[in-house]
Amino acid sequence: MINQMLSKSVYCSEPFDHWIIDDFLDQDVAESMTNEFIDFDDGKDVVHYKGWIGDKKTCNVWNRFPATTYDVFTKLLSSEFTSEISSLTNIEPLYPDVGLHGGGWHMHRAGGSLAVHLDYATHPKLNLLRKLNLIVYLEKDYNPDWGGSLEFWSHDSDTNKPKEKITQIEPIFNRAVLFDTSQNSWHGFPIPINCPDGKMRKSIAVYYLTDLAPTSAKRYKALYVETND
Repeated sequence: MINQMLSKSVYCSEPFDHWIIDDFLDQDVAESMTNEFIDFDDGKDVVHYKGWIGDKKTCNVWNRFPATTYDVFTKLLSSEFTSEISSLTNIEPLYPDVGLHGGGWHMHRAGGSLAVHLDYATHPKLNLLRKLNLIVYLEKDYNPDWGGSLEFWSHDSDTNKPKEKITQIEPIFNRAVLFDTSQNSWHGFPIPINCPDGKMRKSIAVYYLTDLAPTSAKRYKALYVETND
C-alpha cells in the first residue's frame, strides 16, 4: 500500500528536520482516498477553524472514515510503520497517536489558509511530546498555482517568533511530508488559496510522539502568529 520505501525520501535539515516522499501511496489507494473525503459542507463530526488563524475543517472520528482511508490510517499508526519512521529519523522511543488528536482529514477550499504556527508540544491526554508530523496530500490534479504550499520558517530566538520563510513544499497529489515539530518548527500557509469550485486542498495527518524531556516545551495548544508573507 505504501508505494515507496521511506529510505528513498528526500531529507533536508533547514530550517528543521524534514523529509519529502513523492508517490507515497499506491496510485489506486491514493485515488480511492481522495474520493472518500467528505464534502466540505458536511458538518457531522467536523471541527471548523476560522478567523485570522485561517480557515480549515478537520475530522478525526474513526467511524467517519470509509474502508480505504480507515485501512491507511491503521497502517500508518501501526507498530511496524512507526518502527520504520523511528529508523528513518533515529528517534527513539516513538509512539503513534492512535487517537489522532489534531489529525485525521484536513480540508481547505477556496479562501482557506493556515497562519504560521507552532503545534502543541505536550499531548494533553498522554503527557508525551509531539515529535513528528506526517502529512499526505490527496487532492488529485492539485495545481500549485492555486497556492497552499506548506511554508517552513526559521526561528527568531530574540522574539520567539518566526524569522523568515526558508522553504515551501507544494501540496501535490500523493506527496508525503514528514517533519520534526519540536525544533521551533514554524509552519503554515498564510495566503488564502484560490482553487476552483469542486476542488479542495485535501490532506491526512498523523502524529508520532516521544517521551518528554526536562527541557520539553509544555505548550498544550498551537501558537499562531501573523507574518508578512
